[in-house]
Amino acid sequence: MLPVVDLKAAESDPTSFRVSLREAAHEAGFFYLVGHDVAADRIREVLQIAEQFFALPDAAKDEISQLKSPQFRGYSRLGGELTNGKVDWREQIDIGPERTVLTDAEGYWHLQGPNLWPSALPELRRVFEAWDDSLAEVGLRLLRHWAVSLGAAEDHFDNAFAELPATLMKVVRYPGSVDNPQGVGAHKDSGVLTLLLVAPNSEGLQVELTPGEWVDVPPLENAFIVNIGELLEVATNGYLRATKHRVLAPRPGTDRVSIPYFLNPALDAVVPIIELPPTLAAKSRGVEADPDNPIFTTYGENAWKSRTRAHPDVAELHHGIKAGGAPAAY
Repeated sequence: MLPVVDLKAAESDPTSFRVSLREAAHEAGFFYLVGHDVAADRIREVLQIAEQFFALPDAAKDEISQLKSPQFRGYSRLGGELTNGKVDWREQIDIGPERTVLTDAEGYWHLQGPNLWPSALPELRRVFEAWDDSLAEVGLRLLRHWAVSLGAAEDHFDNAFAELPATLMKVVRYPGSVDNPQGVGAHKDSGVLTLLLVAPNSEGLQVELTPGEWVDVPPLENAFIVNIGELLEVATNGYLRATKHRVLAPRPGTDRVSIPYFLNPALDAVVPIIELPPTLAAKSRGVEADPDNPIFTTYGENAWKSRTRAHPDVAELHHGIKAGGAPAAY
């Protein structure tokens, strides 16, 4: 089982809490977070509104098709996303910060813009804008504790998130499948950290704790599953570990509903490097070098790589990017 970290413990014994937080992120890169003060009623509301959306007729969901959004926002149908070039068997909504389009945008600045909201379920916007506020607060608290635990000032990461953070939320349903076992393929997250809410009794999430060893990660009631993104791996020279994970399609006749929240800095932010104390630096593994998955230090470049690869139909339709080029280009 993954480590369980209690954020409430930071109030009475911050030093011990920071050690447990640091070690969980160093050793596994994944952990359960409890004591986060996000109310159980709020959690139930988010899961219920997600289920209501997926129960809508196809036409109501397609009203906000991602094919209508140059910013990669909105609804992706079953089979409408790729990981490692293979089809993911899930349907989802992508929600980002509600902002105006930049008329002279180039590259990753195309990711800034408005969301698409379903007219058949208008309360979805209210629920997820409130969810964004709640989880941003939890994520920034974790970052400040990590900074201190790694020998840096508490506000080490603050400037990267001070203006126009590029948060991403997904509302995801994985239906059971006998034909496609890949709910979502093995990957690392491209941002800073992820807070994942999973519906009770869901199955399918697996984490690669050691090469070739996949461990099941079942939901824990009212807990978030937290994992490190590639940019924290960069910021700590690999001391904090961005761990590969995947979702297997659930059994036929069952569903998996999950709500990942990706805490990301501004598109043009470079996450500042931490000068680790010698005792920790000696345990750093360096940043993983993978020519098929280059890690960029500017968040927007990393996000543009991820989004254009995952949604080649949107990338080609709106940006003229054809799959098959160099990794940095799609």
